Amino acid sequence: MKQWYESLFENYGLKYDNEIFTQGTLGESDFIEKEIASNKEIKILDIGCGTGRHSIELNRRGYHVLGIDLSESQLKRAREKAAELKLEIEFQKHDARHLSYKEEFDLAIMLCEGAFPLMETDEMNFQILQSAAKALKPGGKLIFTTLNGLFPLFHSVKDFLEAAKQEGNASSAGNSFDLMTFREKSTATFEDDFGNKKELHCDERYYVPSEINWLLKSLNFKTIDIFGAKLGAFSRQDKLTTEDFEMLVIAVKL
Repeated sequence: MKQWYESLFENYGLKYDNEIFTQGTLGESDFIEKEIASNKEIKILDIGCGTGRHSIELNRRGYHVLGIDLSESQLKRAREKAAELKLEIEFQKHDARHLSYKEEFDLAIMLCEGAFPLMETDEMNFQILQSAAKALKPGGKLIFTTLNGLFPLFHSVKDFLEAAKQEGNASSAGNSFDLMTFREKSTATFEDDFGNKKELHCDERYYVPSEINWLLKSLNFKTIDIFGAKLGAFSRQDKLTTEDFEMLVIAVKL
């Protein structure tokens, strides 16, 4: 049986790029460039690359990027977009929990909940971090965003998503947040690329900074910095607060 995130991204390559949360690619790529000091010699792994928006933008700027995703529909769209721009980018289908790469990449990115934290269990989410850590060379950097567990303690996630909703995009209802597990369950409704209306029961894990710190330290990351994640405007100047729906994590492997 397919999990909700597999069903969501099935036949959703075209409409996905219209979602509001995908509109920050340029600014986010600017931030990534700063973090790697514009070094064109490095190898980048884009985990949960989706339709390839960061892979494509970074490759367009001269970086070597490999994009991986679980969704064939998303990868198909990524390849189409790269071809339209006459860019040569490799996109591969992989489960982010079970990557075979070992110390091959200088940078790994997981942006916009590309893979982490959508899994059904905490153990499965941890496997994704393990795979990313294993793929990085010593001294390699991991940059990812994840849902900020501090936000739902002070705000209604339902109200936040309703305020950001745009016509034609996916919407959610029936949101409930469990304080014991920091998981939010909701029902998402959307229309796929073929006009089929779908309803999915979603289950997403929110994390607090201390959890992220502990998880990454257990995977031999030495420097771990956590900030607020503003769409299209990532910055080390943004101290994480309860107002941030997402957090931005930057960690360096031993």
